Order: sequence, then structure tokens, then C-alpha cells
Amino acid sequence: MTLRSTPWTGALPVLMYHSISERPPKETAALAVTPRAFAAQMRLLKERGRTPVPFSALSPTTGTSTAGLPERPVVITFDDGYADFHRHALPVLDDLGFTATVFVTTGWLADAGPDAAGRPLDAMLTWSQVREAAAHGIELGGHSHSHPQLDQLGDAALRDELARNKELLEDRLGRAVTTMAYPFGYSSARVRRAVRAAGYDTACAVANRLAPAGTGARAGDVLAIPRLTVGPRTTPELFARVVEGAGVPRAYLRERAFTKGYAVVRRARYGARKAARRV
Repeated sequence: MTLRSTPWTGALPVLMYHSISERPPKETAALAVTPRAFAAQMRLLKERGRTPVPFSALSPTTGTSTAGLPERPVVITFDDGYADFHRHALPVLDDLGFTATVFVTTGWLADAGPDAAGRPLDAMLTWSQVREAAAHGIELGGHSHSHPQLDQLGDAALRDELARNKELLEDRLGRAVTTMAYPFGYSSARVRRAVRAAGYDTACAVANRLAPAGTGARAGDVLAIPRLTVGPRTTPELFARVVEGAGVPRAYLRERAFTKGYAVVRRARYGARKAARRV
């Protein structure tokens, strides 16, 4: 990999995947990508000269920030930790020599045992598969322990979700875990402060826009790095536009508007519940 001596200045695509499945259950179907489509997307990245880097490469603390990224970087992320990552995605990534980052919900893992928490939406990875992914150059990050809406939790529950997730991953992997993704993409200033206090130095939301030039250069922008959703409606043409980093395609604008509007509603609900508890 050839690194630049000056900061990379283009808009950075940070891709967000969930399930890679031919027949996903209805709970994950809206975000599932078929194995064939995923393989074609990865080949396109290779053909267009994109070099995948781990999400931690955007950290000003543990990574290289944009000053040390390759000529045409891309970040490939997967949320939740579905078993089909091991079955369908890992072989494709391995064959192409690609890295990626998988954000793991530890309480959902297939063999979580006494640590099981929350309600998995599909078959999940096992701890041995998580370790195997790490051995193949995949970065593992946190995604909470039980996959709640973090910004709707009280302070103690929020701290527990973040700490338990991070501690389990670090104990089982034998390495530091410094990256995380917010379940559902939801966060707030309070959540981001808790994430920083828990020991994470880089985190991502959704936002459905390209990460701006300079991402990772300042500590203030690395706890809400935007990503672009890749799902069943991501056509080859749309994916090619995203790969070129030429701006956010019109197909994402409606999702961005809905996300912003719903965030306002959710914050108001949380404020109302908090006020009611004080009465």
C-alpha cells in the first residue's frame, strides 16, 4: 500500500452493510445485500482503484487520519455481527485482500451464553468466528451489548452498555477495541461524551453522506463519522456513483431528511420521559 505524504482531500465513502444473504428474514430484509451483489460491489471497488482501510484509520489517536490514507481510500463496515458475514462476505474480502470493520453486538452472538442480551434478528456470529475474522485482518469494533437506542437510556444503563460491550470484545480478542457504531445510528452529545469516556476514540453514525475531507484530522469530528447505507435498493449505477465520491446521489436525500426529522421527534420523547420521572 502506497501512502501519501500530504493529506488526502477527497470525500471519503464509508460504506455500511448489515446482512449478506440471499433469503434474509423480514427483520433484516430492508438492509440485506445478496452475496452476488456484494461480490460485484467489491470487484467494482477493486476495478476503480479503491483501497479499503479499517475504520480506525480515521482516528487521530490510533490511526493515520487523512494524512496517511492511500490514494483512493474506502471504508467497508458491517453492523450487528450476522453469521452470513463469515459465510458470504469474509471469503470475498479475503480473496481480494480487502480489510473491513465489523461492529459487534456482543449480547447477540450465537454463543453469548450467560452474557446473552437483547433479541437477535437473524443467525449471529460465534466468538470463534469473530476471532477468525480478526485473524484474517478484519477489524472488530463495538456496537453496544444488547443493541438498544443508546440516546434513550439513562446514564447508568448507557455506561453499562458501552463498557460491557468493549470489555467482552477486548477480553475475547486480546487487543484494544477503540472503534464503535451507534445502534440504529442514533446518538446525542450526551451519548458521544459517554462513548469517549468508555475509551472509544472513533465512532460512526449513518447520516447517508460522504465523510468530508479532513475527517480524522480533528478530535471533534470522529465520534459521528457519516456512512452510506448499502442495501437491496443500491443499484450497480448508484454504487458506482458512491464509489467515485462525487457527492451524495439523490437516492439518499429522502433518507437523510427522514432521519433528521425522526431524530427531533425522538429527542423530544426522551426529554418528556425524563421530565416525567422528575415529577
